[in-house]
Amino acid sequence: MAESAESSAYDLITMGRIGVDLYPLQTGVPLPQVTSFGKFLGGSATNVAVAAARLGRRTAVVTRTGDDPFGAYLHEALRDFGVDDRWVTPVPGLPTPVTFCEVFPPDDFPLYFYRLPKAPDLEIDAHELDLDAIRDTRIFWVTGTGLSEEPSRTATLAALAHRAKSGTTVFDLDWRPMFWGDPEAARPFYVEALRHTTVAVGNLDEVEVATGVREPHAAARALLDAGVELAVVKQGPKGVLAVNRQGESAEVPPLPVTVLNGLGAGDAFGGSLCHGLLAGWDLARIMRHANAAGAIVASRLECSSAMPTPAEVEQALKAGAVL
Repeated sequence: MAESAESSAYDLITMGRIGVDLYPLQTGVPLPQVTSFGKFLGGSATNVAVAAARLGRRTAVVTRTGDDPFGAYLHEALRDFGVDDRWVTPVPGLPTPVTFCEVFPPDDFPLYFYRLPKAPDLEIDAHELDLDAIRDTRIFWVTGTGLSEEPSRTATLAALAHRAKSGTTVFDLDWRPMFWGDPEAARPFYVEALRHTTVAVGNLDEVEVATGVREPHAAARALLDAGVELAVVKQGPKGVLAVNRQGESAEVPPLPVTVLNGLGAGDAFGGSLCHGLLAGWDLARIMRHANAAGAIVASRLECSSAMPTPAEVEQALKAGAVL
């Protein structure tokens, strides 16, 4: 992880989860009765890097895998997607995580994380980070899961502090209760991370964990008060609310779609959000594009390999729906 890079070449570096998604190839079937699965690259921060790469951005991910065949597969998949894997390193003795899901469209997708005895991506160590690359990338993306255990927690906060809000720094609130014992224990670390970030992204549950406030407009104000420049609050069927420190806001409804698997939609949204921020678009355009990217992935079974191309997003926007 300490290897140096032409850091100025990166549009986006993400830091956080990676694993193998094993998704049923049958929908509406409980896991005990599923007979076949597809194997895909997974992990929220990793999928965001893939999504941005699909949109033409130069991306890399900072994470760790097991020293096993699944870890080798993840390296191959990252390279196939055009994501730089130089900061993806093995942890001897820990298995690469796998995640199963059940697919009950339109809105029930139970997840089963196998990350024991500990996920390698929580073994990211601050001393191994390429802090210059993290400082110099145009966008740096971290997640709430990275704060859930040491040494990843210290590494995440050290990376944020070193970057010191240079460029755009995104905190994906990424609340996964199974990774924490108590929501109240998480809040101080979320507050500390928000001090160092310029953009916060989360759904209603996540903004409540971070701020104690659930109402979308109040939560957005609380995130701005915590130090960010742009607050993005996902409201489910009501769409997305974005508010920045300049007082601009955009509230964009979701794009109509027949949902097959909603699990990767948020990561597609994140990759598109980064793409729009890099392009300098206005808030409403960024949110429309991100909503469309998320809707496209929700219409497909897989996550990483379902991330849309620019042409696919434009087609959905032009049609006003995912057809």
